[in-house]
Amino acid sequence: MEHFTIATVAEKSPDFRRVLWTGGHTQLVIMTIPPGGEIGEEVHEGIDQILTFVSGTGEARVAGERKEVVSGDLVVVPAGTKHNFVNTGPNPLVLYTVYGPPDHADGAVHRTKEEADAAEAAGHDEPPTA
Repeated sequence: MEHFTIATVAEKSPDFRRVLWTGGHTQLVIMTIPPGGEIGEEVHEGIDQILTFVSGTGEARVAGERKEVVSGDLVVVPAGTKHNFVNTGPNPLVLYTVYGPPDHADGAVHRTKEEADAAEAAGHDEPPTA
């Protein structure tokens, strides 16, 4: 059994992205977006994503709509939907997200967005294949 006190685990992580668990059909990832930072506009073809916000304030930009997000909010991003999440507050925007199926390399840790982008560009952040 994997057990996480997820809000506490997410709050303690200074990393932009950290994969906590990868299964055959889903993946659990925690993220910390620094003030003024963002995840970056993206589309996940064939991958649904559910994001739950732990602390901070931000803006969800999903399918052309914008909405403020705060602690306790959950946003669903269906596969193939353009999205971005931007930190609009003075403190880190902390969240955890579930991808189905997995979207990142099992156990991946990226300290910054730049590190995450470089890993993706180099092909070092590919999800496991079944």
